Amino acid sequence: MRQLFGTDGIRSVAGEFPLDRKTVYAIGRALGTRLRRQFESPKVVIGQDTRESSPWIAETFARGLVASSADFESAGVLTTPGVAYLARKHNFAAGVVISASHNPWLDNGIKLFGSNGMKLADEIEHEIEQDIFAHLNELPDETEGASVMDRILPGRAELRRDYVHWLERGVAADRIRKLRVIVDCANGAASSVAPALFSDLDILAEFLHVDPDGRNINQGCGALHPEHVAERIAAEPGKFDLGITFDGDADRALFSDAHGNVVNGDAVLLLAARDMKARGLLANDVVVATTMSNMGFEKALSNSAIRLLRSNVGDKYVLEEMQRSGAKLGGEQSGHILFMDGDSTTGDGLLTALRVLDIVARAGHPLHELIADLKVFPQLTRNVRVREKVPFDQLPSVQAAIVAAESELNGNGRVLARYSGTEKLARVMVEAESETLMKKHVEAIVAAMQSAIGV
Repeated sequence: MRQLFGTDGIRSVAGEFPLDRKTVYAIGRALGTRLRRQFESPKVVIGQDTRESSPWIAETFARGLVASSADFESAGVLTTPGVAYLARKHNFAAGVVISASHNPWLDNGIKLFGSNGMKLADEIEHEIEQDIFAHLNELPDETEGASVMDRILPGRAELRRDYVHWLERGVAADRIRKLRVIVDCANGAASSVAPALFSDLDILAEFLHVDPDGRNINQGCGALHPEHVAERIAAEPGKFDLGITFDGDADRALFSDAHGNVVNGDAVLLLAARDMKARGLLANDVVVATTMSNMGFEKALSNSAIRLLRSNVGDKYVLEEMQRSGAKLGGEQSGHILFMDGDSTTGDGLLTALRVLDIVARAGHPLHELIADLKVFPQLTRNVRVREKVPFDQLPSVQAAIVAAESELNGNGRVLARYSGTEKLARVMVEAESETLMKKHVEAIVAAMQSAIGV
């Protein structure tokens, strides 16, 4: 069992274990030590989001790398997929992102990518964890080495520009030019690159939340709150073709159509799958999504003769299933979309935005028309803060509530109960044709969890 890594790196409250200074330093040492076994002179690219804690975490991590005879280049504030791109493009030994994605500003995290730009496999993360704990046992309480903060920010602007130029080369600018969009950058990493990208492509874009102050990342904005952009579009009919919302590290994107309706990752996958199938790019006519994707989405795909495979929640698990099945498209309802028909290796909100704009422009129809047949089953998700993550089959009352729900739904809905990979939360999702049954069973399962293991 991994102790530090969740589904998307190491994540915690900044300053608390495992993101206290000593442990962050040990993580840098552990990665550097591992890379020294694989590369003669390993160099790592580091990027970060806009949180108040990101600079000191990046600097402490970098000192750990240097202490293990590895080196680094800083890309400064950059999106997670931007760092993944740089890792593979410039032959870095690894890519490191200091970010807690959609979490509040008090949290932070460390995400690791291999030299191929892909997230590390679980077994590799487990090996790195063992090295981290070994270093922690050996290190003094105070971290060592001279400060390298002058190398952390602002970082190399040419690295950020290279990522923007790669995105631009992947889209026909003449097609999407003059589309009218409103873009919410969540006061996060997208703020550093999205305005330049959209300007270079001559897209008529109005930007929201592009003034990070270290504490306003994701605060009432971005992909956690796509309804705000949707409401803005609805309030000014005819002004925008669509809206785009990124999360804090811009590895995912959600959308709003011209009528002010939120368009989630399932709808984006449906849109992209049909387009790729029509152009002969959808390998094996298959799409990979997670257990969270809606049954209505699966039915719409089936109507287009496209098969859905499901993976565990987490874009790294989507990618693993894509590699197993040979699929070229996959993603999550939350907006992580993986396009593997090019050289992308992870979910990329900016790339997703450009692909959606390109599809809409080529189709000559508004977004809402292209996904009009997607009939979404009512779905309700509740989070339960828990003391510990006990397997549900070891909690009789919880297991009984789940079994009762599945029995009554009888194939006309789904029940999903799982623990968050990044927080002490249990997530309960029920999907059903009947909204009454959906609410009934969510409440019953939540109540059982709260009684058994709730905080």
